[in-house]
Amino acid sequence: MGIRMKQIALFERGIAPTPIVEMSGDYGKNRYYIKREDMIPFSFGGNKARKAAEFYKEIKASGADVVMTYGSNSSNHCRIIANMASAMGLSCHIISPEENREMLYNTRLVEDFGAVIETCPVTEVSQTIDRRIDAYRQAGRNPYFILGGGHGNPGTRACVNTYKEIAAYEEQTGIHFDYIFHASGTGTTQAGLISGKLLAEAERCQQGQKIVGISIAREEARGREVVRQSIEDYLGDAYPRLFKEDALLFTDAYRMGGYGQYTQDVRRTIEEVMAKDGIPMDSTYVGKAFHGMKCYLEKYQIQEKKILFVHTGGTPLFFDLLDK
Repeated sequence: MGIRMKQIALFERGIAPTPIVEMSGDYGKNRYYIKREDMIPFSFGGNKARKAAEFYKEIKASGADVVMTYGSNSSNHCRIIANMASAMGLSCHIISPEENREMLYNTRLVEDFGAVIETCPVTEVSQTIDRRIDAYRQAGRNPYFILGGGHGNPGTRACVNTYKEIAAYEEQTGIHFDYIFHASGTGTTQAGLISGKLLAEAERCQQGQKIVGISIAREEARGREVVRQSIEDYLGDAYPRLFKEDALLFTDAYRMGGYGQYTQDVRRTIEEVMAKDGIPMDSTYVGKAFHGMKCYLEKYQIQEKKILFVHTGGTPLFFDLLDK
C-alpha cells in the first residue's frame, strides 16, 4: 500500500503570478524593473519554490516515500525541497559536499525540517547518490531523486511559466522589456526563460527581448552548454526549428572566482538595493547577479532601455550576510 501524502494547498491550486515593480533607485542610465519571485508564498519563495511546485506533481504521481536531492549548505533548493517533503509528510535525504559545512540559515532550516544531510567529498557525489538510492530500494523504499538546483524538465517548465507571466505583464501594461537579467546557476532558470521566449516568438512571429544569464558559478563554456542542453531537452523535436545561438546570452565575467565568492562591491550593491528599494538580496545568487548586470550594462554602454531583473530568491542568505 502506498504512503498517503499530505497536500500542499498552494501547489494544488497553482502559483499566482509574482509582481513586477519598477525600482526607485538610480542603478544606471536605464529604467529598472524587478520580478519578485522571492514573494512566492512558500518557504521564502524564489524560483526554487516555483520549481518545487512542478516536482510536487511528479512526486505525488510516483508514490514516493522519500525525496532525495543534492546541494551545498547554502542551497535554496535544498531548503525548499526539505520544506516541501516535510509538508507532504515524506522523508527527505540530502547529499551535500563536505568541503564547506559552515552553518548557514538555509542549513539550519533544512535540519529543522527533519531532513537527513549526508556529506561526502565533492568528487564522490555521484557514487554516493547512486549508492543511497540503491540502499533505499533494497530496504523496500521508493525514493524520488531531484537533481541539484531543480535541474530537469519540471524545473525548466516552471521557468517557462515565469516567462509567460512576463509576457502577460508586457501585454497588459504596454511596457516592453529590452533586456531580462537573472542569476544563472544550474541553468534551468535560463533554459526556461529562453524556451518560453522562443515558443512565444514562434507563435507571434516577432522578436522578443534579450535574456542574459549572469553566471554565479560556472565558467562560460560549461555553463552555456548546460543551458543549451536543457533547452534542447525541453523543446524536443521543435529544438532544431526554434533554437538560435544568439538567444543564449551567458557571461561568466562576474563570477568572481566561482560559487559563493563575492567582492565588497557586491556587498555595497546589496546594501544599496535594500536602502533604496527595501528588497533583500544575497551575495551567492541574486545580489551577485544584480551587481553583474550593472557592470554588464556599463561595459556595453547600454542606456535608455527598460531592464527587467528576475529576483530568484534566497532571503535567508541575506541574513547570513548581516552576520559577516
